Amino acid sequence: MDWLTELWNSLTLGRVLLGVGVFVASLLVSFLAIGIVMVKIPENYFSSHYQQDFMPGSPWIVRWGAVIVKNVVGILLIILGILLSLPGVPGQGILTILLGLIMLDIPGKRPLEAKIIKRPNVLSAINNLRERYDKPPLVMD
Repeated sequence: MDWLTELWNSLTLGRVLLGVGVFVASLLVSFLAIGIVMVKIPENYFSSHYQQDFMPGSPWIVRWGAVIVKNVVGILLIILGILLSLPGVPGQGILTILLGLIMLDIPGKRPLEAKIIKRPNVLSAINNLRERYDKPPLVMD
């Protein structure tokens, strides 16, 4: 209990504003990243018939290097999303986890992504965003 009292006494206006600023900045970055990804992905990305081919036509060394970097970034985003989901930590954890999942190349990720995307509010918001940028709505199975 003493640590809570010390924490409360150590709060200053500058620290509170810094925390609010970090929260707002991470919120905006998360929304921007998810918005870009949701507009750029093919409309059948969440369909079971989607065949993924990352960087087709590239030399194999470049392609595999990019796949490795993409997966490492995806893992880091998932870890960051889990940290952001903890109480008291500012940020959008679920959105960051979704972005990390989209970047990963692991078996079984499609059902996790679909579970998040199939929520009516999420799907309608994404399709509205895609419509704003003249993209067709997402096709779900």
